[in-house]
Amino acid sequence: MCGICGRLDFEPGADRTAVVKAMRDEMVHRGPDDAGLFRDQAGGMSVCLGHRRLSIIDLSEAACQPMTNEDETFSIVHNGEIYNFRQLRGELESLGHAFRSHSDTEVALHCVEEWGPEAVKRFRGMFAFAAWDKRAGRLILARDRVGKKPLFYYQGQGFVSFSSSLGSLLRDPDVPGEIDPRSLDLYLTYQYVPAPRTIFKGVKKLPPAHVMIIDKKGVSIERYWRVDFGRKIEVREEEAAELVLDKLREAVKLRLVSDVPLGAFLSGGMDSAIVVALMAEEAGKVKTFSIGFDEEVYNELPDAAKVAKMYFTDHHEFVVRPRAAEVLPMLVRHFGEPFADSSAIPTFYVAKETRSRVTVALSGDGGDESFAGYDRYLAQKIACYLHGMPAPLRKHLARLGRSLPEPQTIRHPLRRAKRFLEAAAEDEKARYLRWICHFHPAIRPALYRPELMESLAGFDPRGYLFDVMGRARGAGCVDRLQETDILTYLPEDLLVKADVATMAVSLEGRSPFLDHELVELAASLPAKYKLRRLSTKRLLKKIFSGMLPPGHTERPKRGFGVPISTWLKGELGVQARDLVFSRGSLSRRFFRMDTVSKLFDEHHSGASDHGYRLYSLLMLELWHREVASGR
Repeated sequence: MCGICGRLDFEPGADRTAVVKAMRDEMVHRGPDDAGLFRDQAGGMSVCLGHRRLSIIDLSEAACQPMTNEDETFSIVHNGEIYNFRQLRGELESLGHAFRSHSDTEVALHCVEEWGPEAVKRFRGMFAFAAWDKRAGRLILARDRVGKKPLFYYQGQGFVSFSSSLGSLLRDPDVPGEIDPRSLDLYLTYQYVPAPRTIFKGVKKLPPAHVMIIDKKGVSIERYWRVDFGRKIEVREEEAAELVLDKLREAVKLRLVSDVPLGAFLSGGMDSAIVVALMAEEAGKVKTFSIGFDEEVYNELPDAAKVAKMYFTDHHEFVVRPRAAEVLPMLVRHFGEPFADSSAIPTFYVAKETRSRVTVALSGDGGDESFAGYDRYLAQKIACYLHGMPAPLRKHLARLGRSLPEPQTIRHPLRRAKRFLEAAAEDEKARYLRWICHFHPAIRPALYRPELMESLAGFDPRGYLFDVMGRARGAGCVDRLQETDILTYLPEDLLVKADVATMAVSLEGRSPFLDHELVELAASLPAKYKLRRLSTKRLLKKIFSGMLPPGHTERPKRGFGVPISTWLKGELGVQARDLVFSRGSLSRRFFRMDTVSKLFDEHHSGASDHGYRLYSLLMLELWHREVASGR
C-alpha cells in the first residue's frame, strides 16, 4: 500500500522533478517508510515518477520504488498488492526474467515488460500503477477491477499529471482548481462525485478496471474487465456453497501474506465475522478491532464481542462519541473533494486504533454487493412484483406513502415503509434513485440559486445511475441492482471511504470478498441462492451458520452507520448551521438559504429527519474551507 504520482510532458528535456517531489510529499501518510523519484525521457517525451512506500512485502531496500528492470527500459511505481505474485514470478522466471527482490511490485514490473497493458488481466489483487515503457515511448496507467486503489489525473496542454491523491495532484501548479457545477450536482444527489469526474473541472479519476496509455499519439483509455450477472452456471445450491467456501478460503489465505503484523476489522455484521473465522482457521490467533456508539441502535460491539470470544481473538474495542466531529476537517482534506458518507468517521477511528497494533487489516467489504445483503435488494424484488399491478393502484400506494408521517429517526421501520411506498408508482431505475439519493433532482429548483440552475442547463444527474442500470446484464431486478452497486456505490463510496480512512493512518486494508474471482463466481450463481423469500444472503447464511455464534447469521442488518441525525440535533448541528450560514460560505453562492434554513429548522424540531442532507451540506462547506479556498 503506497502512494504514486508523476507527470509526463510531450517535450524533451522538461524537468518536473520539483513538481513531482511536491506531489509525492503531499501524501506522506500513504507511505511513511520511504520515498523515491525517477526521471527519464524518450521519443520526445519526458517523464518523472514519484513514490511513497508503506512497506508490507519484502522490507528490504531492493523493494524500494520507483523500480526499474535490468536494462532500464521499464520502470514502475505501484500502489497495492498483487496477491498471486508468487505464481506469476514462477512463470516469468521460466521466460528468462531475473529478480532482485521478493516483492510483488517487481513481479508487476516484469509482467508489464513481458505482456504490456494486457498484464493487468493476469493480476489478482488491488492495484494502481504507472509503468514507463522506454522502448515503446509510452506510459501505462491502470486500476484494479473493482476500484480498491485510486488514481486521479489531469490532461493539460502538452502534459498529463497523475496521483493517488487528489490533494497531491493539486500540488501541480498546472492543474486547475475550478469547481465543476455538474460534479456538485452529482455530489448532492449521490453523496459522492462518481468517476470519471471529480469536483474540479477537467480533473478526472481513472475508472476501475481501466487502462490508460499515453504516448505521442495522445491518450487512450480502455476497460479490461466488467462483472457479468447475465451468465449463470447450472449448479445445485449445495455445490454452490462448496464453491463459494473454497474460493473465500483461498481469498483469505492469499491476503494473509505479509512481512508485517496483520489483524481484522470486526463489526457486528456477518461478512467481517466470516473473514475472522476463516483467518482463525488458517492462521490461528487473530487481532480484531471493533468500533461502537453510546446509541444502542447503532452499537454493534456486543455482537462483535461474541465472534471474538468464539475464536479467542486478541480483541480491541473503541467507542465513538459526538466529539468525533473534530476529525471532520482532517477527513475532508484527505478525501480532497466533497464526500458525505458519515460512516467515514467510525471507519477512520477503527483504522486509527488498528494501526496502533498492526499494519495490515482484513475487512468484510464487498459481501453485501456480491451476495445480496442490502435490504434494498429485497425491497426491489417486492417492488418488481407490485409493478405488475394496475397503474392506478400503484399511484394510490404512492399517495399513501406521502401521507404517512415523517419518522424522527433514520432507522425507524416506518421511514423505510414510507420511502418504499412513495416509489411504488415509479419504474425500476427511478425507484432505486429515490431510495439512495440525498437530494432528489426534483427539489433542485427549491434548493439551487438561479445562477446554479442556469449553469446546469441540459444536465441531468440521473443519467449517471440510469446509464449503468440500463447496461446491467442481469436478467432479474436483483441481479441488475447488484451489478449496478458493484459498478457505482461500491467503488465510488465504500472503497473510497475505506482507502482514505486507512491510508490517513498508514494502514493497509485488504478485502477477501472483493477478490475478483469470488465476485465473478457470485455473479454467476442464480439470484435465488442469494435472496429467497425475505431472507438476504441466503447462501452465506447456509455456509457459515455453524461457524458463527448462534443466531448471528439471522440478526437484522444494521450497516456501519453513525447516529448523524442525533448528532446534528446537538452541538454538531449548531456548528453546521454556523458554518453553512457564515459570511464566506460556499452555500451562499449556490443555494437558496431560506430552503437551507428550513432544512435545519425541520430537523431540529423533529418535523423531518434531514440528517443525511445536512451532513452533505456541512461536508461541502468544510471542503470549501479546507481544500478549495486554499487552492
